[in-house]
Formats: sequence, C-alpha cells, structure tokens
Amino acid sequence: MSKYLTRLVQAVWKPAVIGLAASVGAASIAHANYLEHQAVKPFVAEMVEKHGFDQQELEALFAQADKKQSILDAIARPAEKRLEWKGYRKIFITEDRIKRGKAFMVKHADTLARAEKEYGVPQSIIAAIIGVETRYGQNRGSYRVIDALSTLAFDYPPRSKFFKSELEQMLLLSREQKFNPVELKGSYAGAMGYGQFIPSSYRNFAVDFDGDGVADILNNPVDAIGSVANYFKKHKWMQGQPVTGLATVTGNDYEKALYKSLKLKYTLEEMAQWGIRSDDGFDPKAKGKLLQLEGKNGTEFWIGLHNFYVITRYNHSHLYAMAVYQLSEALKK
Repeated sequence: MSKYLTRLVQAVWKPAVIGLAASVGAASIAHANYLEHQAVKPFVAEMVEKHGFDQQELEALFAQADKKQSILDAIARPAEKRLEWKGYRKIFITEDRIKRGKAFMVKHADTLARAEKEYGVPQSIIAAIIGVETRYGQNRGSYRVIDALSTLAFDYPPRSKFFKSELEQMLLLSREQKFNPVELKGSYAGAMGYGQFIPSSYRNFAVDFDGDGVADILNNPVDAIGSVANYFKKHKWMQGQPVTGLATVTGNDYEKALYKSLKLKYTLEEMAQWGIRSDDGFDPKAKGKLLQLEGKNGTEFWIGLHNFYVITRYNHSHLYAMAVYQLSEALKK
C-alpha cells in the first residue's frame, strides 16, 4: 500500500484504532467478535489487495464488530412481508407523521422548491420519503452500521453477497468522507441518515446540496433533500406524470394481471380486456401494474404506473411505495 493511502486510512480511523491493534487478542477473549469469524480474513485480504486498506487496521475494526441476533430477527420479519396494507398503512399514514411532514415542508420550503426545480421530483414525494424512512430525521437508526453489515454479510446466507458488497462500500465511504466507521449509526440493514441510504446509494446518489463541500445526509437535511431528489431522477422519475390510482375490476380475468414482480408488464389497454379499468382515466397506452390490497374497508384495487415503480427502487415493496404516495398526498392538503 502506498504511503499516502496508509496515512489517509490512519487519519480517517485514528480515533477508532489508537491502542486497539495491540489489544485485539484481549478483545477476542472478552467477547465474540467478527475478527474471529472464518469469513472475515478473506474479506480483509480482499479489501487490502483491491482497495489498499491496512490489514491491521481492518482487523482492529472487526475486533470491535459484534454479531447482533436482533438484526437477524428483524430482517427475517420485515413489515412489508408480514402485514396487510391496512396494518402497514397504520404505521405510516398517521396524524402525527402528517403534522410533522407539513412542518418539515414549511421549514425547508426553499430547499424543497429548489430540489423540485433541479431534479423534477415533487416536494411532497421527497418529504414523504424522509417521513416514511425516519419520521423527518427523528429516528435515523440505533444500530452501529459495522455491526449491522457484518452480521448480515457473514451470518445471513440468503443475502450474504449483497451485504458483503455493502460492507465494502461502507469502508470506502468512511475513507472518502473521513467517517469513523465504528461511530456510524443506522438501521438494522445498515441504512443511514434522513433518507436511510445504504452505503452504495450514499456513494452513488448523495449530493452536496448546500454547497459546503460535503455530501452529508447523516445530519444535514438540506443535503438529504437534494440526495433523495437526485436518487429519484437517476432512477428515471417522470416529471408531471401520475403515480397510481384506484381501479375497478369486473369478472375474474383481472387475476391475469396480478403477479409478484414489481415490473410493469401490461398496458392499461391490455388490462382493460381483462375487466380492469382505471378510475382516473390514465393513458391506455401506459404500462401499469395491478395491485390488490386489503384495506380497512375491504379489498382495494390500484394501478401503479411508471413513477410508482420508481418509488419501489427505493424499497422493493408495493406497500412501501403506496405508503409514500399516500403520505405525499396527505402532505399536499
């Protein structure tokens, strides 16, 4: 590794590693940690070879990383998979969240207006994302990101490859932004800041929206607003186009349009042949996805359009996208 990279890594992680490398053995005895995990040594070796990290400092870092059973429990039962729409909606479409959202929009009116102008994403959608994710910054996560990503990378086989990649991205992010990786806090899945960006999203989509030279979505709502808007623009949000709307179905052929994938397969014209009609008169040439939701008053049918699909790129769940949309609508009133 070059002397420059060595100095850079040491400067970034100095608060976390002073005196730690010499005590790794003692830390290992005191409690189980990821330095002892058989999959960590190959990962460390790869980070050293591929990105020029210092082996001893990475070992010192993983000596502080702990497996968290609560993280494994949480990822095994996400709300998107265990709740019907009526239960999921109760969590996010509340008077308190709407009230906080409107206050957030007033406080950051100029920033939201600039984000909408520059990126073409509605202010209410940007605010709704931050509202659903962290209640406007009130709950940005309490897990150490190093614990979350290590637990999921090395002890959650179903998505180990993905979370190893995110762990790699977090280490690169920490070096670039001069973060202490031990101090980063986030969700059980390692998402951080107002908009809960995973490390790869942070590196790819976070922007310095206030011009201070730092893209800080952890503590800076201005950068968070710009970053959420940039995320949607990069995922091809269509300015001025609708998101979703109620539908009416007749007969039983509509079931042909119900499928697991979030991708849009059929045009509304095709779906009309199966007894599916948009209550909002959407363009019949547009592609959509039929959604069947169990609401408070029974079964609801909706048609999700392109911008609905874009919201699912933020969180791959139709319930999540519907919550964002309905909260955004409530924030307009």
